[in-house]
Amino acid sequence: MKIICIGRNYVEHAQELNNPVPADPVFFIKPETALIRAGMPFFYPDFSNDIHYEVELVLHICKVGKHIQEKFAHTYYDKIGIGIDFTARDVQKICKEKGLPWEVAKAFDGSAPVSKFLPKEEFADLYDINFSLAKNDQLVQQGNSGMMIFNFEKIIAYVSRFVTLKMGDFIFTGTPAGVGSVVKEDNLKAFIGDKRMLDIKIK
Repeated sequence: MKIICIGRNYVEHAQELNNPVPADPVFFIKPETALIRAGMPFFYPDFSNDIHYEVELVLHICKVGKHIQEKFAHTYYDKIGIGIDFTARDVQKICKEKGLPWEVAKAFDGSAPVSKFLPKEEFADLYDINFSLAKNDQLVQQGNSGMMIFNFEKIIAYVSRFVTLKMGDFIFTGTPAGVGSVVKEDNLKAFIGDKRMLDIKIK
């Protein structure tokens, strides 16, 4: 399986990082070793002093697809969860300044905690899903799927032009504004609606 991540999919998040709002989805890939299952801690890596959280809704891909038409894209995911795209912001900054790829800042081991998934039929409206993140019980991020620049179907159709989607792949769909840093002993809780889906200790 692979983890496909969409960047800059909320206007306010792009603005807070001084990035332009994209005309097409921006995506990168994390390996399976980035995955942390729900209940496991995040271990702060020794190569960074500025790890940031980015909470995101995550799609579970349920069948193989290539060049998927947008009108059929809804049939290629069956469940929705929540995840955190941990980013080594200091490492990413250096990579950007040198014009280098920045997977080293995004794709490192343990950089993608993911919750359990909920069947998409449980959601009354897939374009109105509230989600949030609390750090040490203080709300730091709030988002709604209706605020995305590119919705789930546009993401799936676009990514599948370049990368074949396979059963069991995950798609992180972008983070809202409010990203920030973590330190050891912090606690992160991620919610879909009022349902707590992730509870992560930073060690």
